[in-house]
Amino acid sequence: MSEPAQDRNGNVIELRDVAKAYGEKRVLTSATLEVRRGEVLVIMGGSGTGKSVTIRHMLGLEQPDAGEVYVDGEEISRYSESQLYGVRMKFGMLFQSGGLFDSMTVFENVAFPLREHSDTPEEELERRVEEALEMVQLPGSGKLMPVDLSGGMRKRVGLARAIVHRPEVILYDEPTTGLDPITADKINELIVSLQRRLEVTSIVVTHDIQSAFYVGDRIAYLNGGVFEWVGTMEEARRTDHPTLRQFLVTSNVTSAQPV
Repeated sequence: MSEPAQDRNGNVIELRDVAKAYGEKRVLTSATLEVRRGEVLVIMGGSGTGKSVTIRHMLGLEQPDAGEVYVDGEEISRYSESQLYGVRMKFGMLFQSGGLFDSMTVFENVAFPLREHSDTPEEELERRVEEALEMVQLPGSGKLMPVDLSGGMRKRVGLARAIVHRPEVILYDEPTTGLDPITADKINELIVSLQRRLEVTSIVVTHDIQSAFYVGDRIAYLNGGVFEWVGTMEEARRTDHPTLRQFLVTSNVTSAQPV
C-alpha cells in the first residue's frame, strides 16, 4: 500500500481513485480529492452526482468498491466499526434540516454527542453546551424546544451540536438551503467565524454559488463520478470548464465572456 496521505502531504482527508456503484448505477468512478488541513473546501455538482456519497466515504459509512480513503493518514476504507468510532469522532456534521430531536430541548440536543460518546462531568458538559450555543449566537436558548425555533435557529442549534465535542473537521450539508437571504448570510458568516475561531477544516456541500464564494477557499467540482475540476475561488472565476462555468455565469459570479 502507498504511504499515508498525512505523512506525504499534510492533507487531513484524501480520496484516491474511489469507485462506488449501487447495482447498475455507478455513482463514483474514479474520484480523487485532497482536503487540506485548515481550509474550507466547497464540493459542488449537479443533483445525484455523488456529493453525499463522497461525504459518507469520508465518515466510513460507505466502503468503496475500489480505491482508498485516508483520514489523518489512516486508510479507513476497510476499518471495523470499532476502529471507525475514533475516526468519526474527528468529525462534526451539520445536516441539511438541522437534524434536531424534536422531543429534546435545545440544551439536550446540543449535549447529545457528549452524553452518548464521552464521560464528560455534568458541570463541564453544561459549560461546553453553553459555550457552543454562544459561538452560534444563541446564548441562553437551552430551554427552548425545536418547535419554538425558526429555520435559521434550527440550523444554528444543529451547528452547536456539531462543534460541542470539538471536532477536527466540520461537514456542512447544504447549510443555506431553505433559508431567506438574510438568514443565509448569517449562516455563511458563522461558517467563516467558526473556521477561524476553532481552527478546523470545513467541507461544505452546496448548490448555493454565492454562499460557496463567501465561505470557500477552494471548489471541487464533481461530475460523472470524478472530480473534474479543483481550484481556488479566483481560479474558478477564470475557468473555462464548460459546466462549472455555466454554474457560475447563471449565479452572476463570473461573466459570460470567454477567458
